[in-house]
Amino acid sequence: MVGGALEASRQRGVEVMTAAAGSAGRTSVSLLLCALLASGGAYVLDDSGGLGREFDGIGAVSGGGATSRLLVNYPEPHRSEILDFLFKPNFGASLHILKVEIGGDGQTTDGTEPSHMHYALDENFFRGYEWWLMKEAKKRNPNIILMGLPWSFPGWLGKGFNWPYVNVQLTAYYVVSWILGAKHYHDLNIDYIGIWNERTFDTSYIKVLRKMLDSQGLQGVKIIASDNLWEPISSFMLQDPDLFEVIDVIGAHYPGTHVSLHAKMTHKKLWSSEDFSTFNSDVGAGCWGRILNQNYVNGNMTSTIAWNLVASYYEELPYGRCGLMTAQEPWSGHYVVESPIWVSAHTTQFTQPGWYYLKTVGHLEKGGSYVALTDGLGNLTIIVETMSHSHSKCIRPFLPFYNVSAQLATFVLKGSFSGIPELQMWYTKLGEPSERVLFKQLDSLWLLDSNGTFTLELQEDELFTLTTLPTGRKGSYPLPPKSQPFPPVYKDNFNVDYPFFSEAPNFADQTGVFEYYMNPEDPGEHRFTLRQVLNQRPITWAADASSPISIIGDYQWTNLTISCDVYIETPEKGGVFIAGRVNKGGLLVRIAQGVFFWIFTNGLYRVTGDLAGWIVYSSGYVEVTAKKWYTLTLTIEGHLSSGKLNGKVLWENIHVKYPKNGWAAIGTQSFEFAQFDNFHVEVMR
Repeated sequence: MVGGALEASRQRGVEVMTAAAGSAGRTSVSLLLCALLASGGAYVLDDSGGLGREFDGIGAVSGGGATSRLLVNYPEPHRSEILDFLFKPNFGASLHILKVEIGGDGQTTDGTEPSHMHYALDENFFRGYEWWLMKEAKKRNPNIILMGLPWSFPGWLGKGFNWPYVNVQLTAYYVVSWILGAKHYHDLNIDYIGIWNERTFDTSYIKVLRKMLDSQGLQGVKIIASDNLWEPISSFMLQDPDLFEVIDVIGAHYPGTHVSLHAKMTHKKLWSSEDFSTFNSDVGAGCWGRILNQNYVNGNMTSTIAWNLVASYYEELPYGRCGLMTAQEPWSGHYVVESPIWVSAHTTQFTQPGWYYLKTVGHLEKGGSYVALTDGLGNLTIIVETMSHSHSKCIRPFLPFYNVSAQLATFVLKGSFSGIPELQMWYTKLGEPSERVLFKQLDSLWLLDSNGTFTLELQEDELFTLTTLPTGRKGSYPLPPKSQPFPPVYKDNFNVDYPFFSEAPNFADQTGVFEYYMNPEDPGEHRFTLRQVLNQRPITWAADASSPISIIGDYQWTNLTISCDVYIETPEKGGVFIAGRVNKGGLLVRIAQGVFFWIFTNGLYRVTGDLAGWIVYSSGYVEVTAKKWYTLTLTIEGHLSSGKLNGKVLWENIHVKYPKNGWAAIGTQSFEFAQFDNFHVEVMR
């Protein structure tokens, strides 16, 4: 019986070998040709001389900033489906690492994320959505690695300076409190903590942070630094033994697959702790596929983390659709599982943190690269990529020219892998729709009687994964709903007694923080409102505007009427606005233009063509005081605009030239408390 089974296996091996790439539209090379080519210049995969570096996982960033903002508003079951494609093992991207922004109240690329401590004596570990996202990731993969990193910081830490290191003890307390809050309130263990995203590090702060972590029983939390460039952190570590001791991982952003000499000399773990940031077309997928291999081949980086996790922010904000997948329509439920998800799966579904790279990895003779990893228990995963230069450019850094051409690549398994009888095979082809294949399982590659040798016929822009693991799966759900524009009539009265999230659906804060609020001074109509809660400018990471602003709606909106009840809390100096056709947000919010209707408690109103207030269309006097509700109404139609206060025309037929379209918005004159209620927008067709 045994002999018969072995003979059957051999016979099947001969049959399947000829179809190894058949599902991709080609045939594999014959066994005889495999053997002939192997003697000439094969790629040997061998563990006889030991293993390479330990693999630490593939991940993505939520934040930096507000990149998951719209995800939380998705209706079920679509929200859970999206989360499954991101985190569920052996289903979609199957990510090993989730890195989140420690919200600091400031603009950090596409919006602001709220801090757990707006003020010195304020602690709230239920603001924002990163806690929820980490818990959802853990539900799907209990072994997922969690990381936290600040971009901005609340203003009180700076004591009047735009600098988080004025009091390093205080800043360390702030960060450690976030880690403790994650554990105490959400049962989340944070595995890695960073310093300050892409900004200056302070060596004394890093040392104090380590001491404070240890004093709170957080010895298991590792420090990664500096989330910027390889230098000067690596040089500082080589010169400072105490600093060297407390940093566990050197993390660099957008390293272009290469590391510095000093980083290598530290012999520390090296991570590309933020990478990708590329439009999630097939070119973006090609970028992702290339760097997932070559970050290790060229730079011995054992983890690569994509910015960003999921494009769940308004697409016209900076870096629109630079997520592994797209989910930016909670009002319709529509989402798109983009090709970077399946490129991720080629690595993530067939490896785990704690595996080891083989020493025998490298470049293919005619372009492309290959890596191989093992769990040390007999399992082997090989990933081969042939991403062409023109179809794998990342947004940064500059990619020097190279050439990829069709080739035969022969691999020889040696050492403990020489007796492997079968390899599962998964295939991706990026590019033209007629040729496009995403994460397709091919027939197994049988190695009986081949002396551990096999040959792949490779074309440009392909990915192959060959693995002993049989657990891979291309997960799927019924097609999501069709794409729909933002509703042309939209209302929100913010009447939520116990909100699950602190922010109102679809509002995307661009400066300041707007939170659900229960108003103790008004038990009637305005008991539940939306409140701008910052009274101090944060320690900024980007160019926050001087006026807090939250946008909402469809960027293509042109003719519309916006109304909102407003309540200014600051006497004499307070002010609020509603706006339409707002054309900039994120990193560019300071230069946003549109039509802005302001009222102030000093008795003025103003109509401006920009958020900064340089373009003044109209101004005048109005009876407005603090701590009283008013209704503002703004109508924009064609080149004309008008405004009402409490239903009475305040100004009308003002000529507005630019911009022609944009979001609706609410906001305040400065970092001050103010409330908003009964928001209503109606688009004219």
